Amino acid sequence: MHPSLLIIEDESLLGEELRRHFQRLEWEVWLATDLAEARRLLDRDGIEPLVVLSDMNLPDGNTLDFLEERGGRQSGCEWIFLTGYGSVPDSIRALRLGAYEFLEKPCDPNRLQMVLEAALRSVRAQRRLALEAAQHHDRYNLETFLGDSPQISRLRQLLARLAKVPFSSLVILGETGTGKGLAARILHACGARSQGPWVELNCAALPHELVEAELFGYEPGAFTGAKGRHHGLLEQADGGTLFLDEIGELDLPIQAKLLKAIEDKRFRRLGGEKEIQVDIQIIAASNRNLSNLVQEGLFREDLYHRISVFQLELPPLRERKSDLKVLVPTFVNEFNVKAGKRVNTFPAEMWQLFESYDWPGNIRELRNLIERCVLLAENENFPLQWINLPGNIHGEDGDSYVRIPLNGTLSLEEMEKLIIQTALERTSNNVTGAARLLKTTRETLRYRIRKYMLPG
Repeated sequence: MHPSLLIIEDESLLGEELRRHFQRLEWEVWLATDLAEARRLLDRDGIEPLVVLSDMNLPDGNTLDFLEERGGRQSGCEWIFLTGYGSVPDSIRALRLGAYEFLEKPCDPNRLQMVLEAALRSVRAQRRLALEAAQHHDRYNLETFLGDSPQISRLRQLLARLAKVPFSSLVILGETGTGKGLAARILHACGARSQGPWVELNCAALPHELVEAELFGYEPGAFTGAKGRHHGLLEQADGGTLFLDEIGELDLPIQAKLLKAIEDKRFRRLGGEKEIQVDIQIIAASNRNLSNLVQEGLFREDLYHRISVFQLELPPLRERKSDLKVLVPTFVNEFNVKAGKRVNTFPAEMWQLFESYDWPGNIRELRNLIERCVLLAENENFPLQWINLPGNIHGEDGDSYVRIPLNGTLSLEEMEKLIIQTALERTSNNVTGAARLLKTTRETLRYRIRKYMLPG
């Protein structure tokens, strides 16, 4: 696709010369001699130039007013101004409105070409980022949080309200696998900062000594191995959202430094002397009760109060099992597409198993289980034999299971004996078959059989 250029120039000789020059360079070029003609091209003919090259003063008006009328920085293209008698106020206004460059006539053709090519790269990058942001918004919208239960309906309403509020910080609490990261992405994608960067850090995934360098960045020589400048996540998130997952895992000294950065909206890189100012929105998440951590002296109380301007608590799956009717078919369809399968029949026993299980891993556990089952399915039926929920043992025909009581009536050894005994019964005391069912080795199972004096 050829780059496109709109030239607005009332000096006909100069305008034609510019048009011929850039057409030779394989640009698509339109020429307008006044603002009225430029409006017709943009509004009536619907042209979408990537770059506008315009004189400053035209017979029917000032092009700075025209740029402001078109939306300034939001006009969707880069503007370059040429003028024979520019002034400092005009150049300041042009840059404030988002103009890419302000050049005085006569301008060297080589310099003009370099400026236009740079403006072209800039607008293409902007459009690519805008497209990615739009796709991000489509992927992470309120309906992405699946479920029809009252808890999820209330959660979506709260997310919708919070997305409209320019909050500085927010905490999302919930067990592992409940969707804290998804909720954070929805708040970013549906909020005012959706066009800004999304940056995330799992505070539990990095060694403590690396977290500070990752958050704040560093200068060359700040520590052994720091050979170049590194822009930290706070700096990368400027104008957007920084998501700090498992914030309760941060060391207290880093918590203190993070609090100061959030309060002051500025910080220094490790080994740096210059303060860097940022405008960021903080979303923190934790599967631990931060209030309890404060009481235990493991989390700073001042940081807790600073980041918890709003608190959002996500319900575990065991408290909204009615949502299984929505979640299961959705995940099955997703993995059908990925794996080229056609699972669409759900046995009643599957629903009984799912609804009787407490899902300690929540949505993540459910999704992983369904992925496994769909990948191993041989036809349109959901394969019961691959469910393998803790406390359930399925025969190859998928029509039986054992329930393990968790009310204290059985010790761990008694539970293990019951599981092995049931596996042997399902396989007619075939040790090899029972070992395959229990996903262990024959030798290990034979040892357990002798230990519990079971037949086999």
